[in-house]
Amino acid sequence: MTVQAVIFIGIQATGKSSFYRKFFFNSHVRISLDLLNTQNKQKRFLETCFATQAQFVVDNTNPTEQDRAPFIAQAQENKYEVIGYYFKSSLEEALERNATREGKEKIPEAGIRGCYGKLTLPKLSEGFDRLYYVEMKENQFIISDWQDEI
Repeated sequence: MTVQAVIFIGIQATGKSSFYRKFFFNSHVRISLDLLNTQNKQKRFLETCFATQAQFVVDNTNPTEQDRAPFIAQAQENKYEVIGYYFKSSLEEALERNATREGKEKIPEAGIRGCYGKLTLPKLSEGFDRLYYVEMKENQFIISDWQDEI
């Protein structure tokens, strides 16, 4: 069996954590700065996953190739299959979803806009073995095979 490293890519409020709960909760460890709060804790969780060959999902925004590169490189070094999910959403849709959130779940609008401004589409050439698009339509996740354009 191939061990998976799954990397989510997308701005805040696009359904990444809900997608994790629906599709990966029972099979993959969730690595998330929202939960772990520091890069050091995130690094230690990843090291434990690699040491135990545990499958994991990096549930962060990972908006740029530079953000994704360390996860991909480490996963490849440890012989993981690297799978990316790009969460497609307009800025307006994300801001609308974020407006319904409460407490720590609600992200400042400037943070979402800033992340959107630096978001770049992933490419297979970054080291992904597979890539998928994820869209939310009528509160359902639509997963489609990767195309090199939106």
